[in-house]
Order: sequence, then structure tokens, then C-alpha cells
Amino acid sequence: MLWSLAYVALGLFTGCFAGMLGIGGGLVMVPALTMMFAAQAAVPASEVLHLALGTSMATILFTALASLRAHHRHGAVLWRVVGQITPGILLGTLAGTLFASSVPAKPLAVFFTAFVCLVALQMLLNLKPKPSRELPGARGVFAVGAGIGAVSALVAIGGGSLTVPFLTWCNVRVQHAIGTSAAIGFPIAIGGSLGYLYNGWGHPGLPEWSLGYIYLPALVWLVPSSMLMAPLGARLAHSLPVATLKRLFAVVLIGLAVKMLWSLFA
Repeated sequence: MLWSLAYVALGLFTGCFAGMLGIGGGLVMVPALTMMFAAQAAVPASEVLHLALGTSMATILFTALASLRAHHRHGAVLWRVVGQITPGILLGTLAGTLFASSVPAKPLAVFFTAFVCLVALQMLLNLKPKPSRELPGARGVFAVGAGIGAVSALVAIGGGSLTVPFLTWCNVRVQHAIGTSAAIGFPIAIGGSLGYLYNGWGHPGLPEWSLGYIYLPALVWLVPSSMLMAPLGARLAHSLPVATLKRLFAVVLIGLAVKMLWSLFA
């Protein structure tokens, strides 16, 4: 029951900030779940990060679907771009999960921490690419999708921190970039979830009630609590100093990632 309450609290926190700041919950969920799993004797130390990545990606599957529907109702999704990029996304996420499952936890944690620090730096400095070109052709979009999918699977995010800057750089309006990124997050979550499920299936040492690298006891509490708080976070974005909160959240991200590294290496 204690761990169930911890999963609910994590879901509420990530859902609120995801809705408020438009960031993927995986950046918080992965380090938090890694530390939670490490504290449970049932999870081998060598598999805590892989289990955290798979569980986080499966959670994004549900939150991405809700976000997609909301942006579609506002007409903010460029479905032509989604159709062009999805095959590359699926290929990239499947390759990313295959690579992640074969890499030991410590090197993978270093990569995750470096990525989180880059995202946090972008948030602290409010860096935004200037529109300077048009969207590439179908092959170019496919290649970009494969890259976004691979990185997203390695760090278990919905891809917004990569997709939105890319679309903005290609002269896509910010509203459409955010809406399209939300729609792209769904195939990222599908490919990532299937990849972590398949690559962890039958792996020795995983705890009971695991589907591959997806830990169901955590998933069933994370999904409803994060989806419950996301709309509230979106409403709070209009009444709170989001720029200040974003900087504070960036510091929290770095702290969580460093603490995760410490728990794995210690």
C-alpha cells in the first residue's frame, strides 16, 4: 500500500507539471521510478533503470492519447506531417528499445542524465530555434522521425522536447507544432511500449506482475493519477508564473537525474 501511494503521488506530480509546462512526464518519472524500484528488494539492481524506462513509456501511451484528442479538437494537429513521420518514429523507437535493453544500467543512466541536463538548460535559458527553413520532404521527415523515436525510446519521453523545436525551426506555427508533437507522442509510446515489452519478455530476475520491462503495479496507479492532474496543470498555466516555475522545474530535473545516478553508482 505504501508503494501504491508513492506511485499515485508521482503520477499527480508529473501529470500536473506536464499539463502546466508542456513537458513529458518521463523526464521526472524515470529517475523517480528508478529510485523507487531500487528501494524494493524484488527488483534486481541491474534492471531498475530498464524497468523504469519501460513503465514510464507505457504510462505515456495513455497520457499521449488524451493529449492527442484535446489538440485534435482544437484543430492544432497537422495530420499530413504525423502520417509522414510515424513510420520513422516506429522504426526508431523499436531500435531504441532494442539498444537500451542491451546496454547496462550505468552507461544508460549517464546518457539519460546528459539528456535531462540539456533539456533543463534549454528551459533555464528559454532557448528557442528561429524559423529558418521549410519542412523537408517525405524521406527527410522519415529520417528525422527515426532519430526522434530512437532518442525518445532511450529516455522514455513523448518526444515533445525534440519534435516541437524541429517543427518550429521548420516554420510551423507554435500552436500547430505543440499539437502535432502531441499526436506524434502516441506512436512513440506505442513503439516504445511494445519494444520494452518484447525485449524484457522472459528476462530472468524481473519482479512478479511484469510484462517485459513494464511493471504493472506501478502502471495501474500512475496512469489515472497523471491523467487526472494534467487538465488541472493546463488550467494553472494561465494563472501562475510559468516562466519561473519552468526554471524551478529545470533545477528539480537536474537534481532528480543526479540523485538517480548516485543511487545506481553507489
